[in-house]
Amino acid sequence: MSSLSHQQVDLQLEELAGWVREGDSIVKTYHFSDFIEAISFMNQAAFYAEALDHHPEWRNMYNVVEVRLTTGDTGGITSHDIRLAKRMEHIIQPKRL
Repeated sequence: MSSLSHQQVDLQLEELAGWVREGDSIVKTYHFSDFIEAISFMNQAAFYAEALDHHPEWRNMYNVVEVRLTTGDTGGITSHDIRLAKRMEHIIQPKRL
């Protein structure tokens, strides 16, 4: 698997509200109504990440989840990062604040 070009990443980010490129990663901070909703989101995303064999770098602080996606093997952003970001967006659609 190879890294996407900056142009390819930028095109994908147009469809991913709130996601931004920071160096060789894409990042987003999610805000939920409470801790349980934040952890529920992380659990749902974790199952997809495991199936994809592509795991996020993330941090939870009560109702906030900070996510950073990159592919260490390539040193950049790959289609796996984009797929995982899209799944995270799908998970939160009905729960968006």
